[in-house]
Amino acid sequence: MKLYEFGEMNQSRLMSICGLNNVKHKEILDSMVEKEMIERRDESWGSKSIHKYRISEKGKILLEEVLQRYENLFPRDEGEK
Repeated sequence: MKLYEFGEMNQSRLMSICGLNNVKHKEILDSMVEKEMIERRDESWGSKSIHKYRISEKGKILLEEVLQRYENLFPRDEGEK
């Protein structure tokens, strides 16, 4: 959902925004990449490489379906939008 909201970001920022630990929770990102929910690309940064993530089309569709159903069940008050 954070990638849907904020767009592409590196692994450290994504994990920080989600309140997850890079080491303990990296398998979550790997699983989401494997299931094609998100996409990962490596970007060279000097002699290092960093992982950048963004939501995939499959992930967008699923998220929109889930969010729409949630909104239908629990609509927000007009003041919250």
